[in-house]
Amino acid sequence: GTPLLSIDISADKISIWVPQAEIDAAVKLLLKLKVDYKQMTGQDYKAGCPPSENSIAPDNGPAADGADEDTVDPWNVATTNAKGVDYDKLIVRFGSNKIDQELVDRIEKVAGQTPHRFLRRGIFFSHRDMHQVLDAYEKNKSFYLYTGRGPSSEAMHVGHLIPFIFTKWLQDVFDIPLVIQLTDDEKYLWKDLTLEDCHRFAVENAKDIIACGFDVNKTFIFSDLDYMGSSPEFYRNVVKIQKHVTYNQVKGIFGFTDSDCIGKISFPAIQAAPSFSNSFPQIFGSRKDIQCLIPCAIDQDPYFRMTRDVAPRIGYPKPALLHSTFFPALQGAQTKMSASDANSSIFLTDTPKQIKNKVNKHAFSGGKDTVEEHRKYGGNPDVDVSFMYLTFFLEDDEQLEKIKQDYASGALLTGELKKMLIETLQPMITQHQERRKQVTDETVKQFMTPRPLNFKL
Repeated sequence: GTPLLSIDISADKISIWVPQAEIDAAVKLLLKLKVDYKQMTGQDYKAGCPPSENSIAPDNGPAADGADEDTVDPWNVATTNAKGVDYDKLIVRFGSNKIDQELVDRIEKVAGQTPHRFLRRGIFFSHRDMHQVLDAYEKNKSFYLYTGRGPSSEAMHVGHLIPFIFTKWLQDVFDIPLVIQLTDDEKYLWKDLTLEDCHRFAVENAKDIIACGFDVNKTFIFSDLDYMGSSPEFYRNVVKIQKHVTYNQVKGIFGFTDSDCIGKISFPAIQAAPSFSNSFPQIFGSRKDIQCLIPCAIDQDPYFRMTRDVAPRIGYPKPALLHSTFFPALQGAQTKMSASDANSSIFLTDTPKQIKNKVNKHAFSGGKDTVEEHRKYGGNPDVDVSFMYLTFFLEDDEQLEKIKQDYASGALLTGELKKMLIETLQPMITQHQERRKQVTDETVKQFMTPRPLNFKL
């Protein structure tokens, strides 16, 4: 072998001998790790520079070593598993933290209210820095909420309501301000839509969001196409973020290619900017120290990994996050719903008859082929879409557990389960439509006008 290490101590010489084959193997492994690092982060490895937060996870495409890896990024969600995405694996891949019972209990204690069903049932399942937000809140240091919507069509479906239902609960129990970003600019860059259509969809979607019951005195809804041009402070933060993120980094995080338009490459900075309180001087003045909490579906996390990496470098606190699972398509949990496929979900414009027909005809069943088999062997609630939908919308925990047991034992048939879902969805959608009818253009203007909000920090 060749001496790998040689140290002189006084007159003595100590040498450590290692076989050449082991040295070659170690060098080969190191070179492979450097290649892997570059693939995952879009950056060359530099000694003494640990990977930043946005390089914890690769660009969330399928792993090279297995075709069964879930695909999760801001534009694509796919899995081969009928139960849906493996969220425990996703937590590891994204480097977030699981929302455990201890955190749910702590939120209950700090909020002074029973946790929302989305927390009780693990629908919001992952977080970043939620304990830190609660620590500060207990010391009378408040925070604000930020969530958003990409308006790609006039009609929203029930899955789009999930972050808004939960955000409204958070706003109510913590009594804090909320900003809602409508990324009409993003939809123009990614979709084959006119700029005018994207802006019109933003206003229409705002009506559905307002119908969730947000407090106009504590909520600011804004379209990027409008607000970017009227707020120098917002645009200045966009530019600060843009300066601190390299093209290699956004390629690594979002999978952009050389043929993507430059608007796509610069857009992540626009989604990042609402995370910083001085982007809204009409609400927070020049204060830049107010922490932001972002409830969103986990496919949006890459944007905020990037944001959290940049924040300390431009003198801002990192935003905290609460991540939700995906709302399954009627055809099964293997894919996210599509606004362009009317039968993939229940839309907020659907009539009671359409809801009934869609659930009966398209909702994927975990039941057996015949009544006899089902009675004997029972159904599988873990893959049954009607049961999955009930976990989102049925408030009573005991009733939900009984339905699960009865379906698994065969006492409850698929048709009966679908009927329960129809009877849950029909009044919920009808009530939403009634509330939306009350939302006038003047109401939308109130929510979307930059103005001071009524709250104590």
